Amino acid sequence: MKPAESDFQAWMGAVQARMEAVLARLLPQAHARPVRLHEAMRYAVLEGGKRVRPLLAFAAGEAAGAAPERVEIAAAAVELIHAYSLVHDDLPCMDDDVLRRGKPTVHVEYDEATAMLVGDALQSLAFQLLAENKLADEPRVQLEMVRTLALAAGSRGMAGGQQIDLEATGKALTVPELELMHIHKTGALIRAAVMLGAACGHAGAEAQAHLDRYAKAVGLAFQVIDDVLDAEASTATLGKTAGKDHKQGKPTYVSVMGLAPARELAQDLRAEALGALEPLGGAGSRLRQLADFIVLRKF
Repeated sequence: MKPAESDFQAWMGAVQARMEAVLARLLPQAHARPVRLHEAMRYAVLEGGKRVRPLLAFAAGEAAGAAPERVEIAAAAVELIHAYSLVHDDLPCMDDDVLRRGKPTVHVEYDEATAMLVGDALQSLAFQLLAENKLADEPRVQLEMVRTLALAAGSRGMAGGQQIDLEATGKALTVPELELMHIHKTGALIRAAVMLGAACGHAGAEAQAHLDRYAKAVGLAFQVIDDVLDAEASTATLGKTAGKDHKQGKPTYVSVMGLAPARELAQDLRAEALGALEPLGGAGSRLRQLADFIVLRKF
């Protein structure tokens, strides 16, 4: 392993471990009433996932000179929204999946009603964290952070993208239509992770514009690679049901473009993301490494 790669792996492992501890601290304790709900919330969030969104938040925070103690709260808020979306996405009324992060989905381990409440409670907790912790020097900046996450999670972001996804099942989409869906469903929350991490620091308007361009490119690249892995990798490798999208008739970058063109698109998006970081110089090094990790990952 090259020194730069070893350094990145060490940094990534440290952030992931830190976020596990932060999330364990911020989530309601399992013994607190209502016990079943709090147990299920912790089951949904802890001990699983790559923590890509927190990693992006920390990398953007480093680029903006943010205090890690602030970034970890913003990163936790984004990760809680992400976890809630997975719980709801796996429900029988959505994708009806039984495996997530290598273990039974929340509605299988508990029940559907509890899974619904878990998602609701995780979303509420995310905004509580943004409201009760000082994350920016200026109140207007922190208020904008709340707005950023709300837009990313709502009908003009992740929830809207999920609706488009549901309506697209069994239909043939064009590449621009597919891109529109994933800008909302996947890309919006990844963009929020980058922008919230940067907002904890002191990024100027120009730097924020570069970070925004990076986030949009890397967000789409993440989804393209997800589609590639869904077609190529095993259930054991992914920790979730492989080939699910194909079986359900959902349009993906692989089904619309083919495997090789999808991989080429991911590389093009990676190049776009890296190009957006050039004006940031060395400050964007972790974000560059994450773009490589996202596009070159095997799970």
